[in-house]
Amino acid sequence: MITIGQLADYAGVTVKTVRHYHERGLLEEPPRDSSGYRRYGAAHAVQLVKIRTLAEAGVPLARIKELLAADPERFAAAIEEIDRNLLARAEELHRTRERIARLGSGERLFVSDEVAGYLERLEALGVSRRTVQMERDGWILLQSVSPQQAAVWIADKRQAITDPEFQQLYLEYDAAFEWSASDPRLDALAERTERWMLARHGGPEPSGPPGVDPALARLVTKTAPSSPAWDRLARIAQQRRNA
Repeated sequence: MITIGQLADYAGVTVKTVRHYHERGLLEEPPRDSSGYRRYGAAHAVQLVKIRTLAEAGVPLARIKELLAADPERFAAAIEEIDRNLLARAEELHRTRERIARLGSGERLFVSDEVAGYLERLEALGVSRRTVQMERDGWILLQSVSPQQAAVWIADKRQAITDPEFQQLYLEYDAAFEWSASDPRLDALAERTERWMLARHGGPEPSGPPGVDPALARLVTKTAPSSPAWDRLARIAQQRRNA
Protein backbone atom coordinates (compact mmCIF):
# COMPACT_ATOMS: atom_id res chain seq x y z
CA MET A 1 0.00 0.00 0.00
CA ILE A 2 1.21 3.51 -0.82
CA THR A 3 0.50 7.07 0.36
CA ILE A 4 -1.29 9.72 -1.68
CA GLY A 5 2.07 11.40 -2.38
CA GLN A 6 3.54 8.19 -3.74
CA LEU A 7 0.44 7.56 -5.84
CA ALA A 8 0.69 11.03 -7.34
CA ASP A 9 4.38 10.52 -8.15
CA TYR A 10 3.76 7.15 -9.80
CA ALA A 11 1.00 8.60 -11.99
CA GLY A 12 2.83 11.83 -12.81
CA VAL A 13 0.29 14.19 -11.24
CA THR A 14 0.14 16.36 -8.13
CA VAL A 15 -1.46 15.50 -4.82
CA LYS A 16 -3.86 18.37 -5.43
CA THR A 17 -4.92 16.72 -8.70
CA VAL A 18 -5.54 13.40 -6.95
CA ARG A 19 -7.76 15.14 -4.41
CA HIS A 20 -9.59 16.95 -7.18
CA TYR A 21 -10.31 13.63 -8.88
CA HIS A 22 -11.65 12.34 -5.57
CA GLU A 23 -13.99 15.35 -5.36
CA ARG A 24 -15.19 14.79 -8.93
CA GLY A 25 -15.93 11.14 -8.19
CA LEU A 26 -13.41 9.90 -10.76
CA LEU A 27 -11.08 8.15 -8.35
CA GLU A 28 -12.41 6.12 -5.46
CA GLU A 29 -11.14 7.18 -2.06
CA PRO A 30 -9.64 4.30 -0.05
CA PRO A 31 -10.42 3.92 3.63
CA ARG A 32 -7.97 5.43 6.14
CA ASP A 33 -5.63 3.27 8.15
CA SER A 34 -5.32 3.26 11.94
CA SER A 35 -3.10 6.35 11.74
CA GLY A 36 -5.73 8.27 9.79
CA TYR A 37 -3.92 8.17 6.44
CA ARG A 38 -5.34 6.95 3.13
CA ARG A 39 -3.50 3.99 1.67
CA TYR A 40 -3.70 3.28 -2.04
CA GLY A 41 -3.20 0.08 -3.98
CA ALA A 42 -2.20 -0.85 -7.52
CA ALA A 43 -5.80 -0.55 -8.77
CA HIS A 44 -5.87 3.09 -7.71
CA ALA A 45 -2.61 3.75 -9.55
CA VAL A 46 -3.91 2.11 -12.73
CA GLN A 47 -7.18 4.07 -12.52
CA LEU A 48 -5.32 7.32 -11.94
CA VAL A 49 -3.09 6.76 -14.95
CA LYS A 50 -6.18 6.14 -17.09
CA ILE A 51 -7.80 9.34 -15.82
CA ARG A 52 -4.63 11.34 -16.42
CA THR A 53 -4.24 9.93 -19.93
CA LEU A 54 -7.82 10.81 -20.91
CA ALA A 55 -7.58 14.27 -19.36
CA GLU A 56 -4.31 15.02 -21.17
CA ALA A 57 -5.94 13.90 -24.43
CA GLY A 58 -8.50 16.64 -23.97
CA VAL A 59 -11.40 14.55 -22.70
CA PRO A 60 -13.56 16.72 -20.41
CA LEU A 61 -13.50 15.54 -16.80
CA ALA A 62 -17.29 15.30 -16.90
CA ARG A 63 -16.99 12.54 -19.55
CA ILE A 64 -14.12 10.53 -18.07
CA LYS A 65 -16.16 8.51 -15.60
CA GLU A 66 -18.55 7.54 -18.38
CA LEU A 67 -15.69 6.43 -20.63
CA LEU A 68 -13.97 4.39 -17.97
CA ALA A 69 -17.17 2.42 -17.47
CA ALA A 70 -18.00 2.06 -21.17
CA ASP A 71 -17.64 -1.08 -23.26
CA PRO A 72 -15.24 -0.85 -26.25
CA GLU A 73 -17.97 0.10 -28.74
CA ARG A 74 -19.39 2.89 -26.57
CA PHE A 75 -15.87 4.03 -25.71
CA ALA A 76 -14.93 4.35 -29.38
CA ALA A 77 -18.14 6.24 -30.21
CA ALA A 78 -17.63 8.62 -27.30
CA ILE A 79 -14.02 9.27 -28.28
CA GLU A 80 -15.12 10.09 -31.84
CA GLU A 81 -17.68 12.56 -30.49
CA ILE A 82 -15.12 14.15 -28.19
CA ASP A 83 -12.65 14.37 -31.07
CA ARG A 84 -15.22 16.20 -33.21
CA ASN A 85 -15.87 18.65 -30.39
CA LEU A 86 -12.16 19.23 -29.89
CA LEU A 87 -11.73 19.83 -33.61
CA ALA A 88 -14.55 22.39 -33.56
CA ARG A 89 -12.95 24.10 -30.57
CA ALA A 90 -9.58 24.11 -32.33
CA GLU A 91 -11.11 25.73 -35.41
CA GLU A 92 -12.80 28.37 -33.27
CA LEU A 93 -9.52 29.04 -31.47
CA HIS A 94 -7.84 29.45 -34.84
CA ARG A 95 -10.47 31.98 -35.89
CA THR A 96 -10.05 33.78 -32.57
CA ARG A 97 -6.29 33.95 -33.08
CA GLU A 98 -6.84 35.43 -36.53
CA ARG A 99 -9.14 38.08 -35.04
CA ILE A 100 -6.60 38.85 -32.32
CA ALA A 101 -3.85 39.12 -34.93
CA ARG A 102 -5.89 41.83 -36.61
CA LEU A 103 -5.79 43.96 -33.46
CA GLY A 104 -2.44 45.31 -34.53
CA SER A 105 -3.44 45.96 -38.12
CA GLY A 106 -4.82 49.47 -37.63
CA GLU A 107 -7.75 50.19 -39.88
CA ARG A 108 -8.49 46.51 -40.44
CA LEU A 109 -9.96 46.21 -36.95
CA PHE A 110 -13.79 46.10 -36.88
CA VAL A 111 -14.20 46.63 -40.65
CA SER A 112 -14.16 44.42 -43.72
CA ASP A 113 -11.09 43.98 -45.88
CA GLU A 114 -12.74 46.09 -48.59
CA VAL A 115 -13.28 49.01 -46.22
CA ALA A 116 -9.78 48.59 -44.75
CA GLY A 117 -8.28 48.77 -48.21
CA TYR A 118 -10.26 51.92 -48.97
CA LEU A 119 -9.10 53.57 -45.72
CA GLU A 120 -5.50 52.65 -46.46
CA ARG A 121 -5.89 54.24 -49.90
CA LEU A 122 -7.11 57.46 -48.25
CA GLU A 123 -4.08 57.51 -45.96
CA ALA A 124 -1.77 56.94 -48.92
CA LEU A 125 -3.33 59.94 -50.68
CA GLY A 126 -2.52 62.14 -47.67
CA VAL A 127 -5.97 62.40 -46.13
CA SER A 128 -5.75 63.51 -42.49
CA ARG A 129 -5.91 61.01 -39.66
CA ARG A 130 -9.00 62.83 -38.37
CA THR A 131 -10.94 62.22 -41.56
CA VAL A 132 -9.76 58.62 -41.95
CA GLN A 133 -10.92 57.96 -38.38
CA MET A 134 -14.26 59.61 -39.19
CA GLU A 135 -14.67 57.35 -42.22
CA ARG A 136 -13.72 54.27 -40.20
CA ASP A 137 -16.28 55.02 -37.48
CA GLY A 138 -18.97 55.52 -40.08
CA TRP A 139 -18.15 52.21 -41.76
CA ILE A 140 -18.18 50.37 -38.45
CA LEU A 141 -21.72 51.60 -37.86
CA LEU A 142 -22.93 51.02 -41.41
CA GLN A 143 -21.52 47.49 -41.63
CA SER A 144 -23.06 46.60 -38.28
CA VAL A 145 -26.52 48.00 -39.05
CA SER A 146 -26.75 47.01 -42.72
CA PRO A 147 -23.90 44.92 -44.12
CA GLN A 148 -25.67 44.51 -47.47
CA GLN A 149 -26.00 48.26 -47.99
CA ALA A 150 -22.45 48.75 -46.72
CA ALA A 151 -21.24 46.41 -49.45
CA VAL A 152 -23.03 48.52 -52.07
CA TRP A 153 -21.59 51.73 -50.74
CA ILE A 154 -18.00 50.54 -50.35
CA ALA A 155 -18.03 49.20 -53.92
CA ASP A 156 -19.04 52.68 -55.08
CA LYS A 157 -16.41 54.35 -52.90
CA ARG A 158 -13.60 52.05 -54.03
CA GLN A 159 -14.42 52.83 -57.63
CA ALA A 160 -14.68 56.57 -56.98
CA ILE A 161 -11.31 56.77 -55.24
CA THR A 162 -9.60 55.71 -58.48
CA ASP A 163 -10.82 58.95 -60.12
CA PRO A 164 -8.16 61.71 -59.86
CA GLU A 165 -10.87 64.37 -59.69
CA PHE A 166 -12.54 62.64 -56.76
CA GLN A 167 -9.16 62.35 -55.06
CA GLN A 168 -8.58 66.08 -55.39
CA LEU A 169 -12.09 66.88 -54.17
CA TYR A 170 -11.62 64.60 -51.18
CA LEU A 171 -8.28 66.15 -50.25
CA GLU A 172 -9.68 69.65 -50.59
CA TYR A 173 -12.76 68.76 -48.52
CA ASP A 174 -10.45 67.30 -45.87
CA ALA A 175 -8.36 70.49 -45.82
CA ALA A 176 -11.51 72.64 -45.68
CA PHE A 177 -12.14 71.43 -42.13
CA GLU A 178 -9.70 74.10 -40.96
CA TRP A 179 -10.92 76.89 -43.22
CA SER A 180 -12.97 79.85 -42.13
CA ALA A 181 -16.71 79.54 -42.69
CA SER A 182 -16.49 82.65 -44.88
CA ASP A 183 -13.70 81.30 -47.06
CA PRO A 184 -14.69 81.86 -50.73
CA ARG A 185 -13.10 78.53 -51.67
CA LEU A 186 -16.08 76.78 -50.07
CA ASP A 187 -18.45 77.90 -52.82
CA ALA A 188 -16.02 76.73 -55.49
CA LEU A 189 -15.55 73.39 -53.76
CA ALA A 190 -19.30 72.88 -53.49
CA GLU A 191 -19.73 73.69 -57.18
CA ARG A 192 -16.96 71.30 -58.27
CA THR A 193 -18.40 68.58 -56.06
CA GLU A 194 -21.85 69.04 -57.58
CA ARG A 195 -20.41 68.82 -61.10
CA TRP A 196 -18.62 65.61 -60.21
CA MET A 197 -21.81 64.13 -58.73
CA LEU A 198 -23.77 65.06 -61.86
CA ALA A 199 -21.16 63.44 -64.08
CA ARG A 200 -20.99 60.28 -61.98
CA HIS A 201 -24.59 59.75 -60.85
CA GLY A 202 -26.59 61.94 -63.19
CA GLY A 203 -27.68 64.08 -60.26
CA PRO A 204 -26.72 65.13 -56.74
CA GLU A 205 -26.15 62.18 -54.44
CA PRO A 206 -26.49 63.53 -50.91
CA SER A 207 -27.32 60.22 -49.27
CA GLY A 208 -24.91 57.78 -50.85
CA PRO A 209 -25.06 55.65 -53.99
CA PRO A 210 -28.16 53.84 -55.26
CA GLY A 211 -29.21 50.97 -53.02
CA VAL A 212 -28.35 52.67 -49.74
CA ASP A 213 -31.18 53.79 -47.47
CA PRO A 214 -30.91 57.62 -47.24
CA ALA A 215 -31.99 57.55 -43.58
CA LEU A 216 -29.21 55.11 -42.78
CA ALA A 217 -26.71 57.19 -44.73
CA ARG A 218 -27.70 60.28 -42.74
CA LEU A 219 -27.26 58.33 -39.50
CA VAL A 220 -23.75 57.36 -40.55
CA THR A 221 -22.84 60.96 -41.42
CA LYS A 222 -23.83 62.01 -37.90
CA THR A 223 -20.79 60.10 -36.59
CA ALA A 224 -18.56 62.65 -38.33
CA PRO A 225 -16.82 65.55 -36.58
CA SER A 226 -17.85 69.01 -37.69
CA SER A 227 -16.38 72.44 -38.20
CA PRO A 228 -17.87 75.80 -39.22
CA ALA A 229 -16.48 75.37 -42.74
CA TRP A 230 -17.86 71.86 -43.15
CA ASP A 231 -21.23 73.00 -41.81
CA ARG A 232 -21.28 75.81 -44.37
CA LEU A 233 -20.33 73.39 -47.15
CA ALA A 234 -23.32 71.25 -46.19
CA ARG A 235 -25.60 74.28 -46.29
CA ILE A 236 -24.27 75.40 -49.68
CA ALA A 237 -24.81 71.90 -51.08
CA GLN A 238 -28.37 71.83 -49.73
CA GLN A 239 -29.12 75.25 -51.23
CA ARG A 240 -27.79 74.16 -54.61
CA ARG A 241 -29.96 71.04 -54.52
CA ASN A 242 -33.03 73.12 -53.68
CA ALA A 243 -32.31 75.75 -56.33
